[in-house]
Amino acid sequence: MNLYNLYGLIFLFLTLNVSGQNQEDKIYNAVDRFVAHPSAKALQNLNVTEADFWKNPKPKTKDELLAIVVLNCNKAYYENQFGQTQNAISSYEKAWKIYQKHKLSNYDIIEFCLKPLGNLYTVLGDYDSAENTIKQYFFIVNTSKNYSDAQKQKFAAILNLSNVYQSSGKISLAIELLENTLKTEQLSNLQKGILWNNLGNNYLLDSQKRVWIVKSPPDIESAFKSSIKYLQNEKNQSETLSNAYRNLASMNRQWQQYETANSYLKKAEKLFLETPDIQPRKMAKFYYEKALLLFAEHKYDECSKQINSIFEILIPNYKSKSNLPNETELYAETVLIDALDLQAEIFIRQNQPKKALDAFHLSFHIEDILMNVVFYENSKIISQLRSRNRTEKCISIYDLLYQKENDIKYLEKAFQLAERSKSGILQRYRSNIKNASNKEKQLLQELQNLNNAILKEQQKGDSANILQINRLIKKQNELMISLKKIQGKNPDYIPENCNIKSLLSQLENDKAVMVYYFMGSEILYYFTLRNKQINLNHIYITDTAIPQIGAFIDYFNNSNTILNNISGYNKNGYGVYKMLKLPLNKVYKNLIIVPDGILNFLPFEALITQESTTTNFAKMHYLLNDFKIAYNTSANIYLNSKPVSKSEKTVLGVFPVFEKTAFELSYSKKELESIRNNFKGKYLENSNASFSNFKNNASRYSVLHLSTHASSGDIETPASIKFYDQEILYSELYNLHINPDLVVLSACETGIGKLYKAEGAMSIARGFQFAGAQNLLFSLWKVNDFTTSAFMSDFYKNVKNDVSYFEANSNAKLEYLNDKSIPNAKKSPYYWSSFVYYGSISAEEKSTNYIYYAISLLIVIGLFLVFNHYRKWKIFTRFSKKRITKK
Repeated sequence: MNLYNLYGLIFLFLTLNVSGQNQEDKIYNAVDRFVAHPSAKALQNLNVTEADFWKNPKPKTKDELLAIVVLNCNKAYYENQFGQTQNAISSYEKAWKIYQKHKLSNYDIIEFCLKPLGNLYTVLGDYDSAENTIKQYFFIVNTSKNYSDAQKQKFAAILNLSNVYQSSGKISLAIELLENTLKTEQLSNLQKGILWNNLGNNYLLDSQKRVWIVKSPPDIESAFKSSIKYLQNEKNQSETLSNAYRNLASMNRQWQQYETANSYLKKAEKLFLETPDIQPRKMAKFYYEKALLLFAEHKYDECSKQINSIFEILIPNYKSKSNLPNETELYAETVLIDALDLQAEIFIRQNQPKKALDAFHLSFHIEDILMNVVFYENSKIISQLRSRNRTEKCISIYDLLYQKENDIKYLEKAFQLAERSKSGILQRYRSNIKNASNKEKQLLQELQNLNNAILKEQQKGDSANILQINRLIKKQNELMISLKKIQGKNPDYIPENCNIKSLLSQLENDKAVMVYYFMGSEILYYFTLRNKQINLNHIYITDTAIPQIGAFIDYFNNSNTILNNISGYNKNGYGVYKMLKLPLNKVYKNLIIVPDGILNFLPFEALITQESTTTNFAKMHYLLNDFKIAYNTSANIYLNSKPVSKSEKTVLGVFPVFEKTAFELSYSKKELESIRNNFKGKYLENSNASFSNFKNNASRYSVLHLSTHASSGDIETPASIKFYDQEILYSELYNLHINPDLVVLSACETGIGKLYKAEGAMSIARGFQFAGAQNLLFSLWKVNDFTTSAFMSDFYKNVKNDVSYFEANSNAKLEYLNDKSIPNAKKSPYYWSSFVYYGSISAEEKSTNYIYYAISLLIVIGLFLVFNHYRKWKIFTRFSKKRITKK
């Protein structure tokens, strides 16, 4: 049953019982005419009909509003058929918003609006919106006593949710959902066949990334054959059965059993072509699967023909003779990205690297479009991760072209591509907030608050209030649609290119060298920028390289690991130092590191530059001895950072202390006194160290210092930080909107969280970066209360003496190592290298003092000149008088 059948019954009833043509009749007649002859051009007539309806000042009846809902659902259905995916989403969203706002009924809003809307979100990679939408209609079905065909809609929700989990990389959740459904639900053979097919696909994806040790892997082929067993006797299910054969073909292709893969794909194609009214996108996806198999068989010309067929299906008026479409013809469509990436791979195999770069460039263009369509942070991160493999291949091509042609532009382009993948979400957020209207900021804040409330409720596990979660999700969706309407009026965000000339100039001014890492799947690339030059090198990430880095990081798991194996630490630290090929200190003393992947957790200062047999930690050869080290999340953030200069630094200190509890931080009091003795400010102690007090005061002080407990979280639990009255998730810090000189996070693991290569760690430090902080000092592991207090005392003494934050960090570590009152065991790198500085290294903090000194010097010179002139005048007048007297 299509959309028209339902509204047609309503329309027939109205035409028999209502005389004359009212607004409702006009709307249904317009839909009737459109469905009879649908076309992309005819859609405009529906838009005109709706616009006329809203222009009419008369009050709207519920029946009229329902007609508008039906109009938008029909419009969305055909917009999707015509390849206008984003327009279709907007129409479905409008229909759902009207339906909810006016509490309408007598329409299957799930079947004709929410199900296709959730599926379209999944297609575009807006996985959070898809998940929210699916959970909403699953909740509606479960809580509605009178909902017809509830079992069918529950099944659809489970199937679609498993698709979202699969597409967003949550394979284990998809498998758990499907296995439980097959075990516990009463299902028809058709439903069992569909679920087994989906489960087999998830097994296949899981097998590609998992090493099976504890238990044997599931029988993937058996899952697909179970699907075929249940489906082969079902009528009108040729497309569904075709999908099972396609998955068997894909499995055999990946196992390099090409003859078997071809036989399954031929069966799939025969069934697929029997399907009536095949949607163009589905046809394009089938051609892509054929192309993948041809590519695996090295049949590149035939593969290119399949890709051309995809372009002809998805791109109106495509007539390109060069295999590639024009950039202006492209739109938000993931199948086009897949096809372009595959064509680029063909060009690489055919030794046409520049053509490959052209194809990859078009894929990046579509990714930019998708990034503006995708809404939630998590979905944006997944979208950004998708382009990492492509970025690695492009950098490799640019490197080869540079070796061949010796043209520096190739290195610069490679660097620009690497920079695109560095903290892109953070940079976009900062840019959006800066230019957002007050209304947009308010909606963003409300949306973030709802997201945090949902997360916190979900963390309760089995005791979570499902009703409350669904209410929050419903409100979140309403806000999201309103916010998208506002943001749709703004021009699309284009990733900012890094001005390499300005970057090199800034590095010269800072007397610094930058080492910039990009960690691919097989190669670790690193750019070195110094002496107004850029260089590119790489390290192959072998089976031993990443474990060696991981082994070094593991030395910081607790205070005893290094002490129990000092020689092992010395050897491993030297091995990682040699592997990473860090520069020697010949000209510059300042080193800026832009880490990537696991390197985000590496304390570079503690690397060993010369292996020795000493057990005296103060005498070991650390990288700290060669360089003052600062870190940054991206080159652009380093280049655009603008530390706020203040004549006098003031501190907002947060010291919950947690006296007489299991969480007590006894040395936090000494830390407090040490800072308070040197800096004016406001110091929140014990119960005053609440989150609300911190929020209310955070914008008034130049330095924010938090001495408390924090947690990095895990795969399921977000990073968090403790205030006296509550624990705050890192994402709850986003709405602070602060601009301090410095944030000091004197707590455990404040720089640790769930790691994404493209974006870094989802940590407490990241929360403060989103809030507006540019300069931060934070920890990479569980820090010791006593040594942290001692380190912070030295750090703030340096700051008091007008040493820049970045230098103060290095100086405090060196002073700690050289302090004879501290025993050797406490000088282990575990105690002093935890805190890393991210931010500007410019000496702008001193600028106020320099101006003061300059003005003072000018005043002194001026007074001297005036006094000297006055003295000479007095001598002259006296001499003159004497001469006159003598006369």
